[in-house]
Amino acid sequence: MSLTSPRSIPNILSIAGTDPTGGAGIQADLKSFAAHRGYGMCVVTALVAQNTQGVREIHLPPVSFLRAQLDAVSDDVALDAIKIGMLGTEEIISTVADWLDTLGFRGELPEATGHDDAGARPVLVLDPVMVATSGDRLLDAAAESALIAFLPRADLITPNVPELALLAGGEPATEPAGLIAQARAVADQHQVVVLAKGGHLDDASAQESVLDTLVYPTQSGERAEEEQFRSPRIHTQNTHGTGCSVSAALAALAARGHSWSTALPVVKDWMTAALQDSERLDVGQGHGPIQHFAQLWR
Repeated sequence: MSLTSPRSIPNILSIAGTDPTGGAGIQADLKSFAAHRGYGMCVVTALVAQNTQGVREIHLPPVSFLRAQLDAVSDDVALDAIKIGMLGTEEIISTVADWLDTLGFRGELPEATGHDDAGARPVLVLDPVMVATSGDRLLDAAAESALIAFLPRADLITPNVPELALLAGGEPATEPAGLIAQARAVADQHQVVVLAKGGHLDDASAQESVLDTLVYPTQSGERAEEEQFRSPRIHTQNTHGTGCSVSAALAALAARGHSWSTALPVVKDWMTAALQDSERLDVGQGHGPIQHFAQLWR
């Protein structure tokens, strides 16, 4: 799905958790939106006490306040794109799903909102935060089931390797063919475009470059041709928030009228620069953040 916004600067909403050190979560999303010429907004699902070395504590505001945040935005602002990250619990997922359905994500007509283009459904990019890069499960069984049921609302999902395996019901892929096979299964089951990201693969072909593949669902017995994009692998420990940032950047470009196939190479070039330039930052002692504005500040 692509959208041509009537606004020269599209409105993009992040629904996710926080990162007080600024590298991931809504802070990374807002930087990514800005780097791709979008006006960023955010609704907080979780307050996370974390830094570059790990998560210490998570506080979940009441879901009634989450819904109040969501309604406050959509009652006033015409949204061109939505990026969803950390949801965390079955109750939070259900609350966000119910709100999305008032915007037309299940075929219903949107409620009156007071802005001129209330009938236009935003593009939705979902980063399904389910499994950490380490392999640790981040959701309980009920929340996992709720998030899987949530998937058909999205236009694009951007799982990491272990998350894609969980969605496909298998073991994490170790090479591109297995990754793409799992992406096909998920795309068909949920009728959603899947970005199969090769960044976490450790096969021989992934040592010097990263291969990402857009996998489309089968429709009317046919599947659109998969599109592959390769970029150089940047060897750095400053990778905190890369998943958040990629999904947010794709949402911003979709809001500006890009298709997924024209947006992804732009985002990969941007991410390469952001990783290369991250060495200029001095943030924390663990896995540092990327430099979201590398291309702008050069």
